[in-house]
Amino acid sequence: MRAQLNAIFKAVKNCPDCRGLGTLFETAVFAAGNPQAEIMFVGDAPSVEEEAARRAFVSPAGQKLDQILKAMGLSRELVYLTNLVKFRPKKGDGRFQAASDRPPQEDEMSVSLPYLRAEIEVVRPRVIVALGRTAAEGLLEKGGSLAGFRNAEHHFEGIPVIVSPHPSYLMRPEFESDPQQAMGAKRLVWEDMLRVMDRLDMPVTEKQRRYFL
Repeated sequence: MRAQLNAIFKAVKNCPDCRGLGTLFETAVFAAGNPQAEIMFVGDAPSVEEEAARRAFVSPAGQKLDQILKAMGLSRELVYLTNLVKFRPKKGDGRFQAASDRPPQEDEMSVSLPYLRAEIEVVRPRVIVALGRTAAEGLLEKGGSLAGFRNAEHHFEGIPVIVSPHPSYLMRPEFESDPQQAMGAKRLVWEDMLRVMDRLDMPVTEKQRRYFL
């Protein structure tokens, strides 16, 4: 299994269509976690921290995801973490971008999707969690709002897809000045994680059910 994933990542590094766009940096960022996991988390594209480490979800948003996993009774060693686009998107020509990031565009996601599809075929998770609207649009190949995606049933290659806000959503500056709004955001994400746990028949305690209520 790891040999198959390594072959996919090698192909990603040499992806002619990805490099041909000219809108992505050249450092490939690979997945992290357990290739035999039942849950696959899919982000949109690497951050500057992930690019530096060459590993998915090592940014502050990744640390927030670790907290979410802990509340679920899991750890990153028990799930599979990856991004749809494996290269950090550029702003302009990237020369003055520094630590600033941007979400991937439709063409960047389109040329990257075959590699994610190959990952999914190897890992065969029981549930895929698309983190954020952009990741959902790229994975499901259709537009929509985050609310619309969250409130609908989705499948990818026969695997259920649950769409949830990206962990960075919980770190928005406006939440710092509005505790009630911050609590509402956490409740939103936790509802999605309970759906994931229910889908997998994971044990859910009464305390977990009542988080953020």
